[in-house]
Amino acid sequence: MADIQIIETEFAAAAAVAGLLARRRVRLQPVGASAAGVAVFVCSARHEAALGGTPAVTSAARAAGARSVVIVEEGAATLAIAAEMGGRLLRVALPPAAGQPAHRDAALLTLADLLASQVSAMVAADAATGALIDLAARVARTDVTVFVNGPTGSGKEVLARKVHEASRRAGAPFIAINCAAIPENMLEAMLFGHEKGAFTGASGANKGIIRAAEGGTLLLDEVSEMPMGLQSKLLRVLQERRVTPLGSQTEVPVDVRIIATSNRHMPDEVRARRFREDLWYRLNVFPLATKPLCEREDDIPALAVALLRRHCPADIALPTITPEAFDTLLAHDWPGNVRELENVIQRALVLHEGGRITPADIVIDAVPVLPVRPLHLAAV
Repeated sequence: MADIQIIETEFAAAAAVAGLLARRRVRLQPVGASAAGVAVFVCSARHEAALGGTPAVTSAARAAGARSVVIVEEGAATLAIAAEMGGRLLRVALPPAAGQPAHRDAALLTLADLLASQVSAMVAADAATGALIDLAARVARTDVTVFVNGPTGSGKEVLARKVHEASRRAGAPFIAINCAAIPENMLEAMLFGHEKGAFTGASGANKGIIRAAEGGTLLLDEVSEMPMGLQSKLLRVLQERRVTPLGSQTEVPVDVRIIATSNRHMPDEVRARRFREDLWYRLNVFPLATKPLCEREDDIPALAVALLRRHCPADIALPTITPEAFDTLLAHDWPGNVRELENVIQRALVLHEGGRITPADIVIDAVPVLPVRPLHLAAV
């Protein structure tokens, strides 16, 4: 579970929001409970008035050790979020329940996402994703090497970051390198570092990405794309916990946690001799697997709301996703996973009108048909 939230439990949506946050492994606890790990102080506008106004609420929040305050005004006509005190206090105007289950209610999902984001919790609503978060939290307690396998765009790097943030290394660097995006002749120097003059153009020394992650976590994204020649050198780093920069004869000790990812079926890669078997066993100490989005349907509305909040410009009121629009999203099989969903949400932000995202605004793998205006050419 993530940091404890402090909440005034009398506001009507508290139970529903607590249920949504539980799916994301965030706990809610009433005022007066243990204040350990407090992140957010949440109360209703009615409770704010009963306490004597905003100063009394902020004083109570400071007493609880909370980093931010969220005040919920229920019964509003439309969903709205307003920031005060430099963003440390957020006011949420919450409309009445839409008659949908909580994990399909856009307003409740938005409030839950706003609270969960205060503790950097992973977006989740599906039971399988919740179980994966629990497993990742258990892995984070140790320093074992982790291998995350799953389709492209299914959240492998997000999961790796959560393992890092929940570990004893959280205060140290998290550095990611995409092994598929860097040319082979550059990857070795970037990973292991180099001395001045080690190769043409090496006008100065560079300690490399592995040593840059000292004390923290190194993510080798799409490690299955690493050239065979470098795989043997990476294997030595894993075995000896030492790295030899290019152009140097001296080994340098390193203390890093390795997390690797791939979208390939690694046993097939090993059988095809595209990946070293000994390196595979070194990396696959603890396997985690992300599922395609089509296999975790309950995550789709929660992710849609989170992506909407992320991409909505600050000068535009946050629109609400209608139940019918959710139905449209749920009917798609999402071959591009979360990245495809993100594109669709960004399109909807462009197309929507009147503060509501409807099925007409959900454009999937198609060009929207816009009204054609007559073209007037000036006479020559």
